[in-house]
Amino acid sequence: MDMEAGAIIVASRPHPRLAPISADQSMPLVWLKVAVAFYAVGLLWATATVSRPCNFLSKIVFPALGLGMVFHFVSLAESAMTTGHLTLTLVSIHESESLLAFVILAFFLLVYAKYKTLSPGIFVFPLAFLLTFASSIGQGPPLFDSKLMRSGWIFAHIALIFTGYAALFLSFGASILYLLQERSLKAHRLAGYLSRLPALEVIDEIGYKSLLLGFPFMTFGLIAGSVVAQEHFGPMYFLDAKILLSLLMWAVYMVLLYTRWNSGWRGRKAAYLATFAFIAAVSAWAANYFSGVHRFVAQ
Repeated sequence: MDMEAGAIIVASRPHPRLAPISADQSMPLVWLKVAVAFYAVGLLWATATVSRPCNFLSKIVFPALGLGMVFHFVSLAESAMTTGHLTLTLVSIHESESLLAFVILAFFLLVYAKYKTLSPGIFVFPLAFLLTFASSIGQGPPLFDSKLMRSGWIFAHIALIFTGYAALFLSFGASILYLLQERSLKAHRLAGYLSRLPALEVIDEIGYKSLLLGFPFMTFGLIAGSVVAQEHFGPMYFLDAKILLSLLMWAVYMVLLYTRWNSGWRGRKAAYLATFAFIAAVSAWAANYFSGVHRFVAQ
């Protein structure tokens, strides 16, 4: 079951006790706001790059990203130390947004280390900024005294699922870049940002390798969530809309990889299917707002 961070299981049992927010719990929010300031450089770079190259921003965007991730990691680490367990800080939508942004950026760094291109950053940097900004303006996270949230299975589920989401988003970004560049090449109108993109083969490989790396994380993340759900709810959790959408997302993910392995689907067909898989993932995430099994906690 896709029981993401930021979504707490709800059933007919009483809600866990809310703990008051102490002064120590405000420091992670301070570090997160510092990270947002650095991530704003990435947002400016992505905005400027669409119209024309900006050499100054291109030189500082990567160092700014690195510093932002350092402060972002400190924010997550202090939250974990304050509550005694990382998963206890991730029961709200704001905290889950923060962690998801960090995982996406970490996955982007892996892509950059391999291909030495900032091109996916045109999607990654704005998303990371928006997620962390939304998290930073939220109130302090409610702390839940829940034994379930301290489960190792829950922690494994969160880490694995979010890595799968990050891979799926990078694949989606690469798919959009592929479709845009392919259309421009056919029209013989390579200009602006598109003229500075890697070759189509490189973009296609980024999308494919992202899927290939993310699929095992997504699969084992769903298994970890299913173990917890089976123990606490039994087979009834399969009827929840959230679960059905999560299974659909995983099925599309698997079909996408299968068609690439066995049918030779590449380029445009693979890009369209990757886009559909990403839409399914967004739908599964949004289902947290009305799921009967678990949902985001309002702040």
